[in-house]
This record gives sequence, structure tokens and C-alpha cells, in this order.
Amino acid sequence: MNTGEISEDTIEEEKNDAPKVREYDFRRPTRLSKEYINTLHMIFEDFSKMTGNVLSTQLRTNVSVDLAAIEQISYDEFMHSIPRVTLLGMFHSEPLKGTQLLEINPQLCSLMVELLCGGLDVRTQHPDEKIPSLESFSDIDLALMRELFKEIVNVYKTSWKDIVELNSKFDTIDTNPQLSQAMSPNEPVVLVTFTVKVFEISTFINLCIPYVFFEGILDKLSIRNWFDSSKDDNEDDSLEIKRGLNNVEMVIETKLGDAQMSFADFLNLEAGDVIRLDKKTTSPLETYIEGEPFFYVKPGQKDGQLAIELLDKMEGEEDQ
Repeated sequence: MNTGEISEDTIEEEKNDAPKVREYDFRRPTRLSKEYINTLHMIFEDFSKMTGNVLSTQLRTNVSVDLAAIEQISYDEFMHSIPRVTLLGMFHSEPLKGTQLLEINPQLCSLMVELLCGGLDVRTQHPDEKIPSLESFSDIDLALMRELFKEIVNVYKTSWKDIVELNSKFDTIDTNPQLSQAMSPNEPVVLVTFTVKVFEISTFINLCIPYVFFEGILDKLSIRNWFDSSKDDNEDDSLEIKRGLNNVEMVIETKLGDAQMSFADFLNLEAGDVIRLDKKTTSPLETYIEGEPFFYVKPGQKDGQLAIELLDKMEGEEDQ
């Protein structure tokens, strides 16, 4: 009989059946879908690897750059998340809209300038591994960092080549981000953060891209469209790879044989001594290509120089 009362079990069931409500912050609207963000992850994974290679070459030391996070925030939030004094490189990428920003903090700038100037003993000078930050930037500092920014902008251009052909050009450097008016405070941006490791020092580089940059290529950010277009390029890419491999030089070595001796015999070796190898004069020799065993060969001479005649592939190398 219904008494009009509701049991605790019924209340609990109603709670479980209720639709889940997700909070939405209208001040921080999510403008790019998860699928598009996944595509950006692939693009900037490549960007981080190429940037690491470029920095390693320019600074003449090993530099590791890894993608840390991709966030969608406002430009004002980005400005408040970086140091008051920092290096902010601005560039644009035609035909897409908007100004892109690359932020490198003062500590990393100090280390980069020191390495660019030949400071190979930077670890000796700073044994506590705390590189002092630049409180202000000299004209020489800015000139050196400007060239480094241009190299990274070129990497940015290359990392987008599978999506869109960009003409990315470096514009200027700003040392006081609080005075920067590259965008309006409420403009939505995509903030890409990278971890940078030099020696045992770990820090960050930030890349800020306005949403308007993506408006003209949203359809191309679809992973399905990206891979479909990549299939069309596979044949051309294969031919390009083959042409490139044709010019690659390879190290070929032929092994005469092995020998064993005691340490005492080794110490008594003199010019004119003969060491007996484990190969018979009638046995084929082994030839290695880039350290891998490939062919049995017969030694000889041609045109007054030592030469080898290929006899057969070594077992297990038929498919190579």
C-alpha cells in the first residue's frame, strides 16, 4: 500500500539515474574539439623533436625538447602565467591569420646566450646547476636570440607541411610581455608547452597560437582527412626516399679472421711476428655492411689494389 513516503533506496536510485552535469566556463570556451587537439599533439611532437635537433646544433650540446601540454585558455591568462621579464618572439604565418608567440624564459635565455658565445664550461661555472636569469637583455643578447628564434620559426613552418603550406616569418622580439598588445585580453588561444632539458637543467618553452589561426584549416585538422591526404603523397615520398638513399655512403668491411693469444704473448709482440688466424687460405672471408654480416667473399686484387669477389649471401641475409 502506498503511504506517500519515499524510501532512501528510491532516492539513491534517482541520484544514480540523474544525468551527469558538466560545468562550462563561458570565460574559457573550448574552441577546438578533442579530435583536433589530438592532431595538434602529432604536429607538435614532430615540432619538439626538430626543435631539439636545431637547438643541439646551434648550441653545440645535447638539448632535449618534449611536448608537455596543449591547453585552450585566453590570451590574458597566458600573459599572467609567464615572467614579467621574459623573451617573447612574435611571428606570423601566411596565409593563416593571427600573430603567434614563442616565449623563452630568462634563465634559459641566459644559458643559450652563454653557449652561443662559446661558454663550454658553463657546468663548471655553475656547479649548483642554477643558471642565473637575465634581468635585462643587451643588444648582443637580443641579436643572438633573434637568430635562434628565426631557426625555431622555420621548424614551426616545416612541422605544418602535412596540413598546410605556411610562409612563417619572424617579426620582432619583446622583453616586456605586459606591454604586448599582440591580441585582445579575452581572445582564445591554444597554449603549447614544451619541456627543455640542457645538461641537468629542466625548464619550459611556451608557444601561444590564437584561435583565428586555426579557423581556415579546421577541416584539415581532422585525423581522417590528414591520413587520406598522406596516402596520396606516399608514392612520391617513397621515390624521394629512394633518391636520397642512393647517395648515402655505406661502410663495407671484410674480416680476415680471429686469433687468440695470452697476455704475455701480446706483450712480447714485435714487428715481423706472424699471427696465425682461424681461417684456412681456401675458406671464404666474411664481409660486413654497416657492421652487419652480409656476404661471403674471396680476396684478390684489381688494378693494383686489394679487392674482394662476392661469392654468396650469408645465411639469414637473403631478405635484406
